[in-house]
Amino acid sequence: MVSLPKARVLITAKKRSSIEGVSEEMNAIASQSLDSASARRRVRSAFLEVQQQLDHCLFKIAPTGIRTEEWYEKNSRGLEIFSKCWLPKPGFQMKGSMCFCHGYGDTCTFFFEGIAKQIAASGYAVYALDYPGFGLSDGLHGYISSFDELVDDVIEHYTKIKGRPELRGLPHFILGQSMGGAVTLKAHLKDPSGWDGVILVAPMCKIAEDVTPPAAVLKVLTLLSKAMPKAKLFPQKDLAELAFRDSRKRKMAAYNVISYNDQMRLRTAVELLEATSDIEMQLEKVSSPLLILHGAADKVTDPLVSQFLYEKASSKDKTLKLYEEGYHCILEGEPDDRIFTVLRDIIAWLDSHCSLN
Repeated sequence: MVSLPKARVLITAKKRSSIEGVSEEMNAIASQSLDSASARRRVRSAFLEVQQQLDHCLFKIAPTGIRTEEWYEKNSRGLEIFSKCWLPKPGFQMKGSMCFCHGYGDTCTFFFEGIAKQIAASGYAVYALDYPGFGLSDGLHGYISSFDELVDDVIEHYTKIKGRPELRGLPHFILGQSMGGAVTLKAHLKDPSGWDGVILVAPMCKIAEDVTPPAAVLKVLTLLSKAMPKAKLFPQKDLAELAFRDSRKRKMAAYNVISYNDQMRLRTAVELLEATSDIEMQLEKVSSPLLILHGAADKVTDPLVSQFLYEKASSKDKTLKLYEEGYHCILEGEPDDRIFTVLRDIIAWLDSHCSLN
């Protein structure tokens, strides 16, 4: 128990639920501590084959012949960053590159594998990384000590990617999903001319009130974050119920075994809240060609905030698409036809902006 004036907070650790359809041995592997990158890499290797056999349209209807590569690269802060790319079939002329920023707790592998293959099959080189502390990259699991540093890591990494010889002369796009939308917007605000277009999927420009703690609790936890920044004290709802409309796909999300689904670390929570507040005050500075996609029934990130972003952005070329009844994960958790509708909308927008270039 941590005692503060008029406040007592219980420190707890969330236990990962058992995954249906896998052995006790595999569940034991999945339930181990994932604080270190080495542990997350071992668990991902153990589940890789099982994940690829899931009955999800992103896996079952994935294009064939896509070239992939995975690698680790140390950044300027000495952290080993996991990266992956998906390239069109040999002989297919590349139209451009697209770099991806994943959401909170997530990884650039698992569901995004299927998304990336669909986009690569349409002629785009797709690149992705895991942020420090997430997925397969170095760092304490789920911990963001500085959101600005995380954004700088992303800018540094993708600046190197854009300089590759095979991408010379091609347009470069960046796609951010959920918290990755905040990363993408901050990257754009730091380097307004760095991208030929920005795509935001259910962007985290502001935390929805439904998943934000009451003001009194928030004040206490903000104070605690200075004393114990890595502690898992921040209360969090089960977001799977809010994020996946298709209940069958919601169960498959449990197979994303290296995702961070424990209570949010205090410093991480404060950094996210401050980042969204900062973005909200700078929306009129968003100037890139802009595509915003959002589920109209999203309870995690508010579609009204996407509407506000669309209206405030100074971009002369901007598009907002709201998907009726859509939840937060419109690229992973919706009925199959909706998932492919959203993918087609992304690819059509990319194609139209490549022809402009």
